[in-house]
Parts: sequence; C-alpha cells; structure tokens
Amino acid sequence: MRILTILILTTFITSCGMRSIPTAVNQVDASWAEVQNQYKRRTDLIPNLVNVVKGVASHEKETLTAVIQARANATKVTLSVDQLTPQNMAKFQKAQQGLSGALSKLMVVAERYPQIQANQNFRDLQVQLEGTENRITVARNRYIQAIKKFNNLVSVPPESWYNAIFLKHDKKPQFQVENLQEAQKAPEVKF
Repeated sequence: MRILTILILTTFITSCGMRSIPTAVNQVDASWAEVQNQYKRRTDLIPNLVNVVKGVASHEKETLTAVIQARANATKVTLSVDQLTPQNMAKFQKAQQGLSGALSKLMVVAERYPQIQANQNFRDLQVQLEGTENRITVARNRYIQAIKKFNNLVSVPPESWYNAIFLKHDKKPQFQVENLQEAQKAPEVKF
C-alpha cells in the first residue's frame, strides 16, 4: 500500500506542472532576453551605418535624421519580462516598426545612389544589418515558441490545475503584427 501511494504521488507530482511550469517561465525569460539582445545589437549597429552613409550622401540628411530619431525612439521603449502585457508589447512593437521603416527608407537611398552602394564599408554594414534583422526574426520565433509552450502549460490540464492552485501565472502575450493587411501584400518592384 505504501509503495502504491508513493507511486501515485510521484506520478502526480511529475505530471502536475511543478517542474514544467517554472522551467517554461525560465524559457520565456531567456527567449525575451534574446529578443531584447538582438534589438540592442541593431541599435548599436545603426549609428555606424548612418555615419558611413552620412559621409557619402550628405544630401539625404532628412532620411538619415529619420533613422537616428527612430533609433532613439526604439531605445526608449524597453520591457522586462514582468512588464509583458498586450499594451506594453504594442508600444514596444510600434517603436521597433518605426525603426524598421526608417531603415527601409535608408536602403532606398542607397539603391538610388550607386556611389553609396559601391562603398565597401556600407556594403559590410548593410550585410551586418541584414544579418541582425534575421537574428531578430529567429529570436522572436523562439520567443513565440516559448510563449506557446508556457501558455499551454498554464491553460491545459493537468498542469493548469497545479498552476491555478499554487502558481497563479497568467498567459503571456504574443507578438502581434500591426497593419496585417499591409504586411500580407507582396511588395511591388518597379524599375
């Protein structure tokens, strides 16, 4: 009888979320830290890109100023994992989208002026920026998967029962795409 009780308790404890939910919380924290790390890498890289382009394209000062301003705005919005609410996520994403838009305009400037494209430093930094954007995408995808796993643990039985009784974690928000209709359109290439 004692062995049966121990066996049942062990089975209950290992399947109740006692370990899996805190592990998932740690994964969410780590994934969010990686997202922030990649955005930080981008904001550190942009001043170098802007300075190189500034030297060659001083007549496109408005675009460069917009990139600098967007970078400053993006760095003002920071979130810790405890502040992940849908409203805060929307503010964070809006700041990052502003920077992405300014960078897109900068790339158009580079395409318009071949002497900028020909500059080796610009090409190297452009490759770094593209790599950084790819890293951000990978980090966000990992965060999305970590949130999915966490949200499943806190909302699907039997782990959710343990969470409801002892831990009381709420589901965490996912990244949302703003302007979804616009994002779903294929970009037009005109020559």
